[in-house]
Amino acid sequence: MQTKVYLTEDEMPRQWYNIAADLPSPMQPPLGPDGKPITPDMLAPVFPMNIIEQEVSTQRWIDIPEEVLGILCKWRPSPLHRAYALEKALGTPARIYYKNESVSPPGSHKPNTAVPQAWYNKQFGIKKITTETGAGQWGSALAFACSLLGLECKVFMVRISFDQKPFRKLMMETWGATCIASPSTETNAGRQILASHPDTPGSLGIAISEAIEAAVTDKTGSTRYSLGSVLNHVMLHQTIIGLESKKQLEKIGIKQVDVVIGCAGGGSNFAGLAFPFVNDKIHGASIDIIPVEPTSCPTMTKGPFVYDHGDTAKMTPLLPMHSLGHDFIPPPIHAGGLRYHGMAPLVSQTIIEGLVTPRAIDQVECYDAAVLFARTEGIIPAPETSHAIAAAIQEARKAKEEAKEKVILFGFSGHGLMDLSGYDRFFQGKLVSYSLPESEMGSAIRELNGLPRPKVVRTGKW
Repeated sequence: MQTKVYLTEDEMPRQWYNIAADLPSPMQPPLGPDGKPITPDMLAPVFPMNIIEQEVSTQRWIDIPEEVLGILCKWRPSPLHRAYALEKALGTPARIYYKNESVSPPGSHKPNTAVPQAWYNKQFGIKKITTETGAGQWGSALAFACSLLGLECKVFMVRISFDQKPFRKLMMETWGATCIASPSTETNAGRQILASHPDTPGSLGIAISEAIEAAVTDKTGSTRYSLGSVLNHVMLHQTIIGLESKKQLEKIGIKQVDVVIGCAGGGSNFAGLAFPFVNDKIHGASIDIIPVEPTSCPTMTKGPFVYDHGDTAKMTPLLPMHSLGHDFIPPPIHAGGLRYHGMAPLVSQTIIEGLVTPRAIDQVECYDAAVLFARTEGIIPAPETSHAIAAAIQEARKAKEEAKEKVILFGFSGHGLMDLSGYDRFFQGKLVSYSLPESEMGSAIRELNGLPRPKVVRTGKW
């Protein structure tokens, strides 16, 4: 039995894939406060121009710089595993594969974009990067990347995760970054939130506002902001996951998969694995592609497709995306990386087109799946990753019911060794099933009524 499929370093992809070149319906532009499309120059105080160029690019393939490849090779190419023990436990005829992104030094997929973002900032002459983090995986990844490239890093971490996951903060500090709980007293945005909601668990939207404010108010001009998900250039960098996966599957004679699954908070992990397969589907392949989110933060499955801000203080442009509203404060579930109010515009457009079919799963079912995976495959999954595992198990059981030998691929986005407090609560029976009530969605979504509305553009082919 071949349980792992490897690529050599010289087989690693040398280019990122940009799905914007192949979308059947073109993306609608980000808008400024006046409702007009923003220009690249308007983003210059926030991002370096070399990253802005990638953000607006419609070029299909973009070269990965050699120095970036050299750093990525510290852990890439990552292995593709066959989940034989999980298959046996489920009694399924399906073949289950998972792309193991937990092998990176910070333990997740996040360094795939943290490294190039830090590199491009350094090339542009930037000295310090600010960012936000939910569960701490993105903050850890950017701290890691900045450490290797000699940049300062400051991370605003969502308060509930800051309290739940102290070792993430220690990881960031080990790599030389500063990590503070958000909302904080260090920014106007943070102080305003604390004044009105002193006991708030925080949100990624609030932390983004603080990180952007800290960047744009640096009078020296040597600080920029970095985002770990949602934006086009982040999706681009993560496609190395799916591109490697396709090569690995081809090595063992699998030309096409039946199901591709990834957990989705802002969209980077899911897009990184799925977009190369979405391209196959655009060109005729029959694949079920499933982004998975929590029932407690159902952005894709219940949120409307709207123009909304990516942050609470409305410092970001208006983006066309599925959203629960920039004022939405999600419940403090343990999958902190999946608590974002919006979804990446590129992922949202693939949902509109019917190319991908989102699914929401309750956290108790996800922890059940995570424990089964740990007791069969041996790796303890991150709470975020457990959502992909739960969906893979659902699909494997469906294959058993239908007596079909399907090929299922899911993204193992990160390990859970920094997230064991969630497992502790699960084993003690303190985690409960929770689906966000419609009544709790309403107020944040109503705040969007005065904003422009994107067109719902689809070809109807899928």
